[in-house]
Amino acid sequence: MPSHKLPVVSGEQLIKALQKLGYVVVRQRGSYVRLKKMTEAGVHLITVPNHAEIAKGTLNDILS
Repeated sequence: MPSHKLPVVSGEQLIKALQKLGYVVVRQRGSYVRLKKMTEAGVHLITVPNHAEIAKGTLNDILS
């Protein structure tokens, strides 16, 4: 089974990438940014920690 390595990204880089996919920043509380996107299935919300480096597990959960 091939191992797919996740890149090291900052919260700011991930937020910019999600915005290119159509997500809009709804609010920020502390270092956590909430993004929203309207889909055919309804509203999809993602919370991204705006840290210098996002933990691999957190990044994997967001991408899933």
